Order: sequence, then structure tokens, then C-alpha cells
Amino acid sequence: MTAAKILVLPGDGIGTEVMAPAVAVMQAAAAAVDCPLDIDEGLVGGVAIDATGSPLPEATLAAAQAADAVLLGGVGGPKWDHLPMSERPEKGLLGLRQALGLFANLRPALLFGPLAEASSLKAELVADLDILIIRELTGGIYFGEPRGVEQRDNERVGFNTLVYAEHEIQRIAKVGFELAQKRGGRLCSVDKANVLEVSALWREVVSAMHVDYPDVELSHMYVDNAAMQLVRAPKQFDVIVTGNMFGDILSDVAAMLTGSLGMLPSASLSASGVGMYEPVHGTAPDIAGQNKANPLATILSVAMMFRYSLDQPLAAERIEQAVAKVLAEGYRTGDIANADDADHMIGTREMGDRVLEQLG
Repeated sequence: MTAAKILVLPGDGIGTEVMAPAVAVMQAAAAAVDCPLDIDEGLVGGVAIDATGSPLPEATLAAAQAADAVLLGGVGGPKWDHLPMSERPEKGLLGLRQALGLFANLRPALLFGPLAEASSLKAELVADLDILIIRELTGGIYFGEPRGVEQRDNERVGFNTLVYAEHEIQRIAKVGFELAQKRGGRLCSVDKANVLEVSALWREVVSAMHVDYPDVELSHMYVDNAAMQLVRAPKQFDVIVTGNMFGDILSDVAAMLTGSLGMLPSASLSASGVGMYEPVHGTAPDIAGQNKANPLATILSVAMMFRYSLDQPLAAERIEQAVAKVLAEGYRTGDIANADDADHMIGTREMGDRVLEQLG
């Protein structure tokens, strides 16, 4: 069997800390299902700026383009906030998404039973929560042109452009319909069609595609209402599909339903199946280097990698079951702990070791 090529990009802040246990879990899960891996490591983000002057060095981009999957820790931090927008660490992440054609961002909001009390909502509202948010990732206002800041009538004016072409809407909606077919059969398309022409087109295109997926129940919701409904009655949702900016916001709202950003993985997929996998939590520079970061989001991102890019669902299930068992035993990092968990508080490395034990 040919080894799958995996590019590991620890990045900045806690990225290096959460990556080490995640890679160990990746190797153990791969060995258990006889899936050979060829793992390489590269620089991206702030550390890449420090080393090479670029947030996305050519060597990293070439390695990513040759890989079957990329595992990213996170990019950015206050150290680089003084740089011009076009030179900041986040440009490395955006560059990878564009170069690899990663148009579909999958962010599950899945609440593990033992963490129901860690949610900001009442436990009965979030018990057994299982939502999948699909965010369009390479279009919309984050990439639209023209953009910038210029002088007009003796003052500075900032502007960005929200643009979606019909084919971009169709391909992300296709992902939404197909994943809804494999889950609960319900797809909610989120837009702002009452005030935005782009959203009106979005709704029209998604509605027209519904005829090809008669087994899926399609609904539409304005983004402001969707945000409210996520915190009012989140279990009404199965799969949500939406544009870049709306998906960015809604997925973080959904994150808090599960108790912590430290629990949420994500996958960004291309049409060819190449994917980039990363935790939602970012680089958390305030706790970097202190062995406090929760590695479970990165470990669960590895599970998504096995499922979506490597076609190894058994490895994915083994990882997810190992995480569930560790949580059921009461082990917690600080972000998911409460006053009753003091005796089971552990750090980044220890949490990774516990998952490895369960995999064993």
C-alpha cells in the first residue's frame, strides 16, 4: 500500500503543543488499521515570517500541493499584529486555502455527553447535540475585489466586496445536500436574502438544486435569525450551509454550545478530496508554552482527516471513541473543567497520553 503523504504545520502559539499529541495519535491509529503514512513538517504563519520573511514559504506551498492531507495547528499572534494586513500570518492560511482549492469548510458541533454541563446553555438544550456547519471558504467578502482603504472627501474610507458566482454556490450547496443525505436528511441554507443581492442569488441557486435531492428537507434562514436559533433551540439543526463570513461567525457561536473551542475540529476540502484539517480554537497566545492547551480539537481533526481524505473510517471511529472514553473517565483540561473536576485536571501532554492509552 502506498503511504499517504501528510504535511504537518504546527504554526504559532499553542499550535506546536497540540500538534505533538495529535501526531502521536495519528501514527497509532494509522498503525492499528495498517495505513502507512509519510509525514513531513513545514512552516506557516508567524514562525514562517520569522524564518523566511513570508507567511507561506514556497517550500511549504509545494509540500502542501504534493500532500494527501495537511494538518495545521494555527497561525497568528500579537507578535505580528504590527505588520501590514497583506503580510500577516493569516495570509499564509488564506494562501493555502486558495492554492489547494479548499472551498468547503466542515465544522461539526458535537457535544460529548460528559461535557453537557460545560455548555453555556442548559444541559437539556444541548444534550446529544450534533450539528454540521458547512462554510464556503474561498469566495465571498474575504476574497472579493475591489478592497482596501482610500482617501475620499478628506477622510479614509474602507471597502470590501461581497461576490459569489453561481458555480461557487452550486458546489458548496452540493456538499451540503450530499452530507445531509448521510446524516439526518435536513439542510438549512443561511443567507441575508432580504437585503443582499448576493444572498438573493444564493437562495435562488440552492432552491433550484433541491429538485435533485428530494430526500433532503431544505429550509432557508436569515443569518441573524440563525444566530438566535443556535442559542435558543440548537437541536433543530442538522446541516447548515452558508457563505464565508456568515459561516465564520455561526461556527464560533456553535462552538460555545459544546463547552469550548478547544473541543472543535474542522476540515477544509477540495473537489479532489485533498483536505486541510485544523482545530477551531486558534493560537491562544495567552496560554502558549504552559501545557494548558486542550489537544482534543486537533486530535479530532486527525479523525476527520482519516474519514474524509484517507478513506479510513475505522481509524476515525477509533480516535473518536478514545476521546469519548477519556472524557467519560472525567479527565479535563482547564477549558472544559468545572469546580468538581479539580482531581482530574490534566495538561496538554497528559491528555494526549490518555487518548493514546485508550487507542492502545
